[in-house]
Amino acid sequence: MTMATHADHSPSPARPRERDRDPDRDRDQRSGPEGAESPESPEASEARESREVPADSRRASDPATPKDAPDAVPLARTRTGAGLLAGGLLAGVIVLALVSAAYGAYDIPVTDVIASVQHRAGLGGHALDRVGESVLWNVRLPRVVLALLVGASLGCAGALMQGVFGNPLAEPGIIGISSGAAVGAVASIALGLSFLGNWTITACAFVAGLVTVLLVYAMSRSGGRTEVVTLILTGIAVNAFAGALIGLFIFFADNAQITQITFWQLGSLSQATWPKALAVLPCALLGLAVAPLYARKLDLLALGERPARHLGIDVERLRIVLVLVVALFTAAAVAVAGIITFVGLLVPHLLRMAHGPGHRFLVPGSALGGALMLVAGDLAARTVAEPAELPLGVLTALFGSPFFFWLLLRTRRRQGGWA
Repeated sequence: MTMATHADHSPSPARPRERDRDPDRDRDQRSGPEGAESPESPEASEARESREVPADSRRASDPATPKDAPDAVPLARTRTGAGLLAGGLLAGVIVLALVSAAYGAYDIPVTDVIASVQHRAGLGGHALDRVGESVLWNVRLPRVVLALLVGASLGCAGALMQGVFGNPLAEPGIIGISSGAAVGAVASIALGLSFLGNWTITACAFVAGLVTVLLVYAMSRSGGRTEVVTLILTGIAVNAFAGALIGLFIFFADNAQITQITFWQLGSLSQATWPKALAVLPCALLGLAVAPLYARKLDLLALGERPARHLGIDVERLRIVLVLVVALFTAAAVAVAGIITFVGLLVPHLLRMAHGPGHRFLVPGSALGGALMLVAGDLAARTVAEPAELPLGVLTALFGSPFFFWLLLRTRRRQGGWA
C-alpha cells in the first residue's frame, strides 16, 4: 500500500521539473516580463523589409538598378513579337485584298487596281476602261470589303467566345446564333416574305440571330447568375431545335425555294454589294471598338470565375456584354454571307499558339487573322473551280474540320488522355 502511494506521487520522467529548466534559455524565449517582443535593431528591421518587398518594387524604387533589367527583357520581346505578328497580318490582309480584287474570271493587273483606287481617291492614278471599272468597283471591291468585315467579325467573335467560356474549342455558333439566324433566313424564303424587298432575308436573319441568343441567355440564367455549362447545354438544345425548324420549312418549300435555301446555307459572298457592306460596317466597327476594352478582364477571367471576382471583376456583367457583342458580330455576318464555319475557331487558336493567350493582342489579332482567312478563302472559292464558284462555307469547313480533329488529338496527347 505504501509503495503504491509512493508511485502515484512520483513525478513523471517525461516532464522536467521546474528547477531543471535553464533560466538563460527562458530569458531568450521571452522578450520581457509580459511576453512582448523586444524592439528590433534598425539593421534587422531594414533587412526584414527588404525581404518582404517584391523584387520588382525594389528594382523600380532603387535608382542604382536599371528598370529595364532583367525582367523587362521578356516583356519587351513579347511586345516586339506582337508588333511583328500584327504587322505581318496587316501586310498579308493588304496584299491579299489587292490580289483578290485583281484576279478572277476577268483579270485586272494589280497596278491598275492601285491606279484606279488612287484615281477615285483623288491621289493621281488613272481610270480603267469601262468594263474594268465596272468589274472592279461593282463586283470585286464590294466583295473584298465584305469579306474583310465578315472575316474580322467572325474572328474577333471567336476570340471573345473562347475567352468567355474559358475553352479554346469554343466558337460563335455554340450558343445558337448561327442556327437562329439561319431559321430567320429560311423562314423568310420558304414563306415568300418580301416586306423589305431584297433586304428581307438579311433583316430576318439578323433579327432572328439576336433573338435566339437572348433566348438562350434568358433560359440558362437562374438566380441572377449564368453558369457556363448551362449556357453551352442550352445552346446545344436550341441548335437542335433550330435544325428541326429548318428541316420543317424545307419540307414545305418548293424546288426553287429549296435551291435558294441550300445555296444560302452553304455560305457565299457572291451576292456582295456596297449596300450590304455598308450595312455590316456599323456592327463590325462597334464590336471592334468595344471588344479590346475587355481584354484585361478576359485575362483575369482566365484565372477562373472565383479568382476573377476576388480581383474585382463583375463576371456576370462581363459575360452579358461580351455575349451581346458576339451576337452582334455573328448575326450581321451570317445575315449577309450565310453560315461560314470554323473561322472563329481556327484563327484565335492559331494566334494563341503563335503568341500566347493574352487577350490584349488576341482580340484585335483575331480580327486581322479572320479578315485574312476569309479574303484568301473567297479568292480560292472564285478561282479554284473556274468558271464555277465553290461555296465559301464548304471551303472553310473542308480545311477547318481536319484542323479541329488535329486540335483534339493534340489536346489529348498533352493531357495524357481525354479530360
